[in-house]
Amino acid sequence: MRYSEMFLPTGREVPSDAELISHQLMIRAGLMRKLTSGVYSYLPLGYRVIRKFEQIVREEMNRAGAQEIFLPMVQPAELWQESGRWVRYGKELLRFRDRHDRECCLGPTHEEVITDLVRNEIKTYRQLPRNLYQIQTKFRDEIRPRFGVMRCREFGMKDAYSFDTDEAGAEVSYRKMFEAYQRIFTRCGLNFRPVEADSGSIGGRYSHEFMVMANSGEDAICHCSACNYAANLEKAEIARPAESETAGTTLDVEEVNTPGVRTIEEVCSFLQVAPDAVVKTLIFSVDDTPVAVLIRGDQEVNEIKVKNFLGCDSLELADDAMIRKVTGSPLGFAGAVGIQARVIADYSLLGMSDCVMGANREDYHLRHVKPGRDFPIADYADLRIIRESDPCPRCGGEVRFARGIEVGHVFKLGTKYSKAMKAVFLDQSGKEKIMVMGCYGIGIGRTVAATIEQNYDADGIVWPLPLAPYAVIITPVNVNEKMLADAAAELYHILTEKGVEVILDDRDERAGVKFKDADLIGIPYRVTVGPKRLAGGKMEIKTRRSGEVAILPVSEVTPFLIARIREGL
Repeated sequence: MRYSEMFLPTGREVPSDAELISHQLMIRAGLMRKLTSGVYSYLPLGYRVIRKFEQIVREEMNRAGAQEIFLPMVQPAELWQESGRWVRYGKELLRFRDRHDRECCLGPTHEEVITDLVRNEIKTYRQLPRNLYQIQTKFRDEIRPRFGVMRCREFGMKDAYSFDTDEAGAEVSYRKMFEAYQRIFTRCGLNFRPVEADSGSIGGRYSHEFMVMANSGEDAICHCSACNYAANLEKAEIARPAESETAGTTLDVEEVNTPGVRTIEEVCSFLQVAPDAVVKTLIFSVDDTPVAVLIRGDQEVNEIKVKNFLGCDSLELADDAMIRKVTGSPLGFAGAVGIQARVIADYSLLGMSDCVMGANREDYHLRHVKPGRDFPIADYADLRIIRESDPCPRCGGEVRFARGIEVGHVFKLGTKYSKAMKAVFLDQSGKEKIMVMGCYGIGIGRTVAATIEQNYDADGIVWPLPLAPYAVIITPVNVNEKMLADAAAELYHILTEKGVEVILDDRDERAGVKFKDADLIGIPYRVTVGPKRLAGGKMEIKTRRSGEVAILPVSEVTPFLIARIREGL
């Protein structure tokens, strides 16, 4: 492609609304432009990168035995009502009515649509297993789109869905997709890590996120330095500690006046106790029913763990009215002694025997509280956020924290959708059984942005060769010198005939401007055609990633580049 013919509006200024490097560089390098909040147009250079990544995804999905389809983006409400997600999904689901007053939505995902398709076509075990995938546009009405295509409203996704006769088959399908994802991100040259994750609104019993490691990542992950355990912060487990056999306090509960003291910090200061001697009592509305969650004062509750443990549809902190109803006091003085609610406690309370907690009375706290003696605990569970001081739940090794960008997610859905939507088949004995499902997503634009977060320098993007929009850019320093222009054009034609993706920068611009643009858009190899080198029968090749410069005879330039490209260097 000749640069003079390309629609490639590069820029030097950093966009004022772009926080992440990837967002800044995708705008500056002419990869995309913002249409409206959370919605972007991909320009030719950016779309070439998108298509390259999609091709890698297609090749690996096909290799794993999946078949490509394409499903509608507009989905009828009836399917979502069947699955139970029409209301539960929340405001990210963009609902509307068509001219016939039928309720519809723009698809944020396609579990309902694919389940409907398969239940109507697959009737017997002989037609299973099946894995169907698509690469398609999704829409999620994010309340606060940010970070460019990292968290936008309209985005491209590869989503696949497996259907099996039983759990054993579903495990095979899951493993195939897990391995396919590893190959996809490895081929892209990314530093990534699969981590155990919560399944969120998609549902299911088990899932892994694929995280591209980057300091700019939104997601915190923990991993063990001694084994291969890794999980995101929402999912990271904490092993149940051994219970202390000490007798604990023999002192009676003492009520202490604590005027205006509400927070853990204020309680500790007023009563001269450490945070780990205080018990926080948080009242949650769990499907509109109050539940008290207890946790040690130096820990933080993980609401996702609480929700998963209780198996509820909705969980949120109780409002003032509910708090007053179950405690008899305003916010800030809740405790478990005498509370009118089910009480569950984090493992951090095991072994505690001389605690401070709220007295369920305004401006009062209790000393010398002993769990089990002074109030009942219905259940102990892992309900808190992991810390770096915690041991690995698998091997007891040292836990470390890092940050990552989620680019893929694989789920074991089980029968969540197939049961609700009656996706059944006849087994070998003619008995009707429910299909077992899996779901597997990759964010297309998000992966491209994550690639930039791992591959840039002060001058611009440094594309890994598999995703680079072009492999080579040829830069004659002065297109008005016929000798230089002709030599550059000849090399351009030779490389093009050899199947190399190449740009000829034929613009009448200063060499410095061309070099800046080549670095900004991140082309892996730049061939400079200058008068001094060419007079000696040579050209200069600069490798974008390493900065390595090779001065080669003109006849060796093409073999050198082709060899490097084939080797993926």
